[in-house]
Amino acid sequence: MTIGYTTGVYDLFHIGHLNLLRNAKSMCDKLIVGVTTDELVSYKNKRAVIPFSERMEIVRSIRFVDAVIPQDSMDKLAMHDRLKFDVMFVGDDWFSTPKWQNIEEEFKKRGVRIVYFPYTQGTSSTLLNSVLVQLRDEHHPKEQ
Repeated sequence: MTIGYTTGVYDLFHIGHLNLLRNAKSMCDKLIVGVTTDELVSYKNKRAVIPFSERMEIVRSIRFVDAVIPQDSMDKLAMHDRLKFDVMFVGDDWFSTPKWQNIEEEFKKRGVRIVYFPYTQGTSSTLLNSVLVQLRDEHHPKEQ
């Protein structure tokens, strides 16, 4: 049995998230998804629009997902110690970055494969957030 693992904030759930989960599940028997806690999101000076408990429930409801766990740490190796997954799925924006080259080396020693998936062009939670801000500003211009 091949166990796969991926993580994400999964805020403003969109087709890119669904594509990642669908593709990941096609490459493993059991897919475990770590959903980033609100506290961990805030380390980037960001804030999720959808509360953590609701994001967990949304991801848990996707048929490609076998288990959902909180991601409360960026330490992928510690998560591997806990879950013993065989393959980790990551967005290709991390490919060849120094951080992920180091993680990949460590996982290679453990027999864990990393698969980089291309981001879905034209959509992201960041893009959706900026469009929502722009629409709100257009409908409610600031008084001068």
